[in-house]
Amino acid sequence: MNIILWLLASMIICNGLPAIGLSTNVTGRPKVVNIGAIFSIKSVIGKAAKVAIDAAIDDVNSHPDILQGTQLQLQLKDSNYSGFMAVVEALLFMEKDTVAIIGPQSSVTAHVISHIANVLQVPLLSFSSTDPTLSPIQFPFFVRTSQNDLYQMAAIAEIIDHYEWREVIAIYEDDDHGRNGIATLGDKLAERRCRITYKARMSPEPTRDEITDVLVKVALRESRILVVHVPGSWGLKVFSVAQYLGMLGSGYVWIATNWLSTVLDTNSPLPQDAMDNIQGVVTLRMYTPDSQLKRRFVSRWSNLTKEKPVGLNAYSLYAYDTVWLLARAINEFFNQGGNISFLNDSLSSELSGGNLHLEALSVFQGGNLLLDNILNVNMKGVTGDFRFTNDRNLINPAFELINVIGTGYRRIGYWSNHSGLSIAPPETLWGKPPNGSSASQTLHGVVWPGQTTQKPRGWVFPNSGRHLKIGVPHRVSYREFVAVRGPDAITGYCIDVFTAALNLLPYAVPYKLIPFGDGRTNPSGTELVRLITAGVFDAAIGDIAIITNRTKMADFTQPYIESGLVVVAPVWRKNSNAFAFLRPFTRRMWAVTAIFFLLVGTVVWILEHRMNDEFRGPPRRQVVTLLWFSFSTWFFAHRENTVSVLGRIVLIIWLFVVLIINSSYTASLTSILTVQQLTSPIKGIQTLAASKDPIGYQQGSFARNYLIDELKVDPSRLIALNSPEESAKALKDGPHKGGVAAMVDDRAYIELFLSTRCEFSIVGQEFTKNGWGFAFPRDSPLAVDMSTAILKLSENGDLQRIHDKWLLRRACSYQGAKMEVDRLQLKSFWGLFSICGVACLIALFLYFLKMMRQFSRHYSEESESQSSRSARLQTFLSFVDEKEEEVKSRSKRRQMERVSNRTDDGSNSTSYSIRGNIGEFSSNKNIGTPAGSSEV
Repeated sequence: MNIILWLLASMIICNGLPAIGLSTNVTGRPKVVNIGAIFSIKSVIGKAAKVAIDAAIDDVNSHPDILQGTQLQLQLKDSNYSGFMAVVEALLFMEKDTVAIIGPQSSVTAHVISHIANVLQVPLLSFSSTDPTLSPIQFPFFVRTSQNDLYQMAAIAEIIDHYEWREVIAIYEDDDHGRNGIATLGDKLAERRCRITYKARMSPEPTRDEITDVLVKVALRESRILVVHVPGSWGLKVFSVAQYLGMLGSGYVWIATNWLSTVLDTNSPLPQDAMDNIQGVVTLRMYTPDSQLKRRFVSRWSNLTKEKPVGLNAYSLYAYDTVWLLARAINEFFNQGGNISFLNDSLSSELSGGNLHLEALSVFQGGNLLLDNILNVNMKGVTGDFRFTNDRNLINPAFELINVIGTGYRRIGYWSNHSGLSIAPPETLWGKPPNGSSASQTLHGVVWPGQTTQKPRGWVFPNSGRHLKIGVPHRVSYREFVAVRGPDAITGYCIDVFTAALNLLPYAVPYKLIPFGDGRTNPSGTELVRLITAGVFDAAIGDIAIITNRTKMADFTQPYIESGLVVVAPVWRKNSNAFAFLRPFTRRMWAVTAIFFLLVGTVVWILEHRMNDEFRGPPRRQVVTLLWFSFSTWFFAHRENTVSVLGRIVLIIWLFVVLIINSSYTASLTSILTVQQLTSPIKGIQTLAASKDPIGYQQGSFARNYLIDELKVDPSRLIALNSPEESAKALKDGPHKGGVAAMVDDRAYIELFLSTRCEFSIVGQEFTKNGWGFAFPRDSPLAVDMSTAILKLSENGDLQRIHDKWLLRRACSYQGAKMEVDRLQLKSFWGLFSICGVACLIALFLYFLKMMRQFSRHYSEESESQSSRSARLQTFLSFVDEKEEEVKSRSKRRQMERVSNRTDDGSNSTSYSIRGNIGEFSSNKNIGTPAGSSEV
């Protein structure tokens, strides 16, 4: 049909030739401007809109300043709920030189007529076509003069998010308006991490039986948040059937789009049975601010509807303003020199003739100019400030939120695109900065269906009356966690946690525990979770670890017990022996420590040798002194005094290092000799994975896949163990007798296993972190509620009490023992050794600088006379070995001899002077450097 209309309109443009004008008045304007209107006069919207449009036409024509003598002549066509008739009537308008059309009422019809308007360049002004897909890009001549459903769906999404619901069911008419509106709602919900779980479609004008069939399917769904987006002509039928099916009781939430508020306003008061069917329903109404213009129009309404009483609804107000908008645009059109003229078309002979008179259609020459003036109008109407945004939506979109109660309704708040949900009128917030925080989003209390003020949970278990089928692993080992003792007798730690959490929920959960497994081997937790996705189980509880591949199949609750994989291996007591005193240090640590004792002793000997008699003597005595001094510092028992500054500095630093080493050695040795030590050849998961020995794991555990996939352990090394007894035997036998070197399992199992088996112990660190939780289908609300309940159990101490009831065991005698203490490594002391070594190097460097300076001062002449390098080196070594006092004394004698020789050859005065100087020099030297002192 759209293709045919497009072809017709295209031919109109191609064949149109002469222009036809209208008669004008004295001002040069036409006396009459034809405008059209298309809507269903008998509909809920139409019967009130007709009154408003007629009143607006009268008001405009009676106002001398609006059109300055030009009269609006309205051609009203009743589409009578028929889209086809609306299209035909739109074509008929074009025969009468119509400059604009108010309508159509239906969004479905608007999609079709907008194609014609685009070609004939006639603006369409619709006050009731709210479909958000009526895009100005596709339909430039379509102008929406009421609020876009885009904002209504945003308001509904914000209501759902405000009450912390996450899933809704949409009930809608399966046409363009219904589908596009619900698609927009889905987008807005997705922005808030909510979603539509089921779309209940109804055909236009459905029968009661069809509505019943749809609502029965809705009742079987999990969600109880229902959004109804249907026409007002039959929307009340939906609630009538829902009342009959018991779907308006406690627990349900019904949110109707603004069709319901329109019905309430137009047909008020509704019959009592109709009001009973919508008790507790929340609906929206397009918000129009209070103003003097609005109050005057409302007061006139009763006079306007005397003959046929009809209520005033929001669409009526927008219909009234639409006429005024068009009048002001036409006036500005004339002010800009616009001329109302049309191009007739001469259709081909094949399309001419017939009752439709297609040859009478014409194109409005001033359509673009009039459209621009419509979009640029800025006026105050009965709906408030009336102007368009850049995307051609009305400014300040806002809705009232209404709760149906008793024989009427009450306002619970507002929603606006600027401030979201609030209890303050939107116009009071437009001047303030937008505040989208959840704390600022407030509404008044709501009376929900069932006459309850408590917020409904929003969901129930599907297929009301059916018990949840909950899978429970039929364990063979560690029955303290889950024990299947009969068809209806399943006990254990996990079962008690589950029932305790259920008791904290504010609603009853009917369920039936179903064992999973053959009772001979431990079942796979991953397979149990997979059966939830297959629909075999509605949930799974028990010792189910939360791991990555399982979270891809189901939603898990908050973990109720922390766990992780550990390695357990045989251990034995490590008894002390004759050489236990050597165990605190590693071999490398002992070697480096001994080297530093000798190094520091040697450095101190070098620094003290020239000035300290205790470090002098025959070579044998000096070696003994060096060794004694070096190792006696370990006990701080050295008796040799240090007189040089550099020697004292080195010794102080070394004694500090010895103090730290000594303290560490003492502490480690004390621990070794007093605390019971356990030892095992397996040190952790790294050494276990690197070895070639067989590894045990519990049957059904995810540890097998972890070892293969993550640690790349050869599957042939893995041995399944089905019970604690079998595990203990395999560990005792060891790899050489057909057993295993170690076993990898969850810490929760291992702690229970070790409580009575002291010959085994956990070695190394826990190498994974996870927990156990209850599994539910994806997006199940019960998973969230159960997580909250588990947190409450943890906070009030019940979770610990359940743990102590089932899992607390008397500690074995080895509990106070620990694995072999790590020996003290060199890496723990390298900083101290580095500091000491650097101090020794610096001291030696300064000492040899001093030696070189003294040597050059006292032996310069002798060194110059010696030609060979070896001789000079031998002289230097002899100088270093000499005692410092002897070197100084010999130097003084040589100076005296040189002075005496000079005196014999010189004059007496000179001799006296020299002697005086020599005496002064000797005196100064004796005062400044006493015998036996040292230079730094």
